[in-house]
Amino acid sequence: MNAHNSFTERFGIQPIIQAPMAGVSTPQLAAAVSNAGGLGALGIGASSVAQAQQLIRETRLLTNAPFNVNVFCHAPAQRDAIKEHAWLHHLDELFVELGAKAPTQIDEIYTSFIEDEAMFNMLLNERPAVVSFHFGLPSSEKLSALKQAGIYTIATATNLQEAQSIELAGIDTIVAQGIEAGGHRGMFNPALIDELLSTSELVRLLVQQTQLPVIAAGGIMDGLGIKAALDLGAVAAQLGTAFILCPESAANASYRENLKSERASFTKLTSVLSGRPARGIINRFITHGESIEAPTPAAYPVAYDAAKQLNAIANKLDNHQFAAQWAGQGAPFAREMPAERLIRILIDELYVS
Repeated sequence: MNAHNSFTERFGIQPIIQAPMAGVSTPQLAAAVSNAGGLGALGIGASSVAQAQQLIRETRLLTNAPFNVNVFCHAPAQRDAIKEHAWLHHLDELFVELGAKAPTQIDEIYTSFIEDEAMFNMLLNERPAVVSFHFGLPSSEKLSALKQAGIYTIATATNLQEAQSIELAGIDTIVAQGIEAGGHRGMFNPALIDELLSTSELVRLLVQQTQLPVIAAGGIMDGLGIKAALDLGAVAAQLGTAFILCPESAANASYRENLKSERASFTKLTSVLSGRPARGIINRFITHGESIEAPTPAAYPVAYDAAKQLNAIANKLDNHQFAAQWAGQGAPFAREMPAERLIRILIDELYVS
């Protein structure tokens, strides 16, 4: 492991980072992780500006420690009426199962940080200790302004080319996201070939080929996994699925039950839920969307609108077969306990093992 770690020393933390997990992370979870010696995180990519500001301020009421705020930098959706109609037609069978009809229109439900000036200005005003980027990078002007405000920056890479772009942009640290990771792949361009690199392969590659600190992400669930990442040259490990069963997360009862069941062993990387590759627990929606006759899903995040509408109908019927229950390949190792206790156990495992 690194005897000298400028990243952890800068923030006064253990080499443990909670993944942002938009929709699952909460101020309570982020604060608990930060208070226990890790780096907590908020995922605001699916939030309005007002919601995001409230999340940041609520977290600050719960901790004086630094935490990360994550935004989505995806390319705005290329709308295609023919593709969207075909996708809705394919999903109509699922809506009918639930006694409903597929919507005739779906929308781009998330605004990319690339275009969201109001979100950018809010972050400049709030000045969280860390801002991280997923799916790409903002403009050099925005990056410069954030850095001038004293904000530390992190961005996700799934391959060497993305990591090199991150380094050239002047980002402070890279998250190396392996194929084992739950949730959305941080790919800049999903249309390009995905090398499907494992966390260990990607960490080794980026440590050797870039000058930036590297954070390992994907399939890491315990202290042994953290130690392995540090031994490969990472400065820290980012864990997401490991925190979902914490009572501070926003995961609902069905999500928690599935994560504690044998279903946690069956995850799939798929674009059918949102329009972008993401790993989640296999369910009826994924099986139907991945069927041989299925057309290409609508673009991200337009496809996500259809999935969310379907899931909302299903929830009213107490049917949870259509939810996006993101989980990594390490899901069977998830432990149910408060975040503060989990951090203590991870630290013990890291240094005793």
